[in-house]
Amino acid sequence: MSQVSLVDVKKTYPGNIQAVAGVNLGIERREFMVLVGPSGCGKTTILRMIAGLEEVTSGKIYIGNKIVNDIPPKDRDIAMVFQSYALYPHMTVFQNMAFALKLRKYPKHEIESRVNDAAEILGIKKLLDRKPKELSGGQRQRVALGRAIVRKPLVFLFDEPLSNLDAKLRVQMRTEIKKLHQRLQATIVYVTHDQTEALTMGDRVVVVKDGQIQQVADPITLYDKPVNKFVASFIGSPPMNFLPGTLINLDEKVYFQNGPLRVRVVDSQASKLASYATKDIIMGIRSEDVYDKLFASEASPENTVRATCEIVEPMGAEAYLYLRAGANTFIARVSGHVRPGVNQDLDLVFDMSKAHFFDKNTEMAIV
Repeated sequence: MSQVSLVDVKKTYPGNIQAVAGVNLGIERREFMVLVGPSGCGKTTILRMIAGLEEVTSGKIYIGNKIVNDIPPKDRDIAMVFQSYALYPHMTVFQNMAFALKLRKYPKHEIESRVNDAAEILGIKKLLDRKPKELSGGQRQRVALGRAIVRKPLVFLFDEPLSNLDAKLRVQMRTEIKKLHQRLQATIVYVTHDQTEALTMGDRVVVVKDGQIQQVADPITLYDKPVNKFVASFIGSPPMNFLPGTLINLDEKVYFQNGPLRVRVVDSQASKLASYATKDIIMGIRSEDVYDKLFASEASPENTVRATCEIVEPMGAEAYLYLRAGANTFIARVSGHVRPGVNQDLDLVFDMSKAHFFDKNTEMAIV
């Protein structure tokens, strides 16, 4: 059995408000599992049910091989790191990290050993005599991590622990937490609304929407093979371009068309789309798969689109071009040295081997 298992877990609040709808999930030993989704999707509720801070309406939660539905949080052998640091302001760093061990009546020498070991791992040994008000945001977050580490729990639970930090510190702490996981070889369940955090940190990622799991996969699979339009739109920055249109047959070839935008579907995908001929469909293509024709290695009239550049967003090494072709709008991610003028017409090449197609009604991926 997985280290943490959720079997048909549901959470319903008064008024028949369903926050979590029949979740089934297995988290393996030593795995770094990330739950990601928009605000209000149910990911934090799932985490809190694992922790025992929320009651399960129905279903079972296992930690190890034990059902923990009726076991109080303190006896579940988990440690939780919250969005707020939740440090005791009147205690020193040492006292904050040692507090849970004192409550469990650990020997003094054991407490000192565990706290010092955790402080060494986190690089905060020089801060043990300070109080929280004397620490920076990043240092406080390390103390909160240290308080969890000293417990040596079966499972670590992280509830958006980096959302209170500035952008630079978030990047630094992402690296620190990943290193910590590699060093401790611990099982971690990590909740975030930031898809960049999810992709960079998780061994596997769970995409959640409206209390339901949309897809569970490693980051590359999520990015390259999303199972539906929601996952495709949520994973990746900028989001995937979605273009509604129709499949047409022309000279024994299949094209996707909407107004002046017409591109040929590659043969390997055309055969799988045969049942959608003449039907409305949604094509998805990521911004990095749309090239300026001047820099494209393979360009032909069949995959080239004339579009007008409406906005240029310089991002340093790259730039985002916001483009329009008839009623179609899309984004191209190009070299930062490509600076077309506003309202300038450009020839853009679509790498159709990277295109995705979705059913218009179900929004499920076809190919």
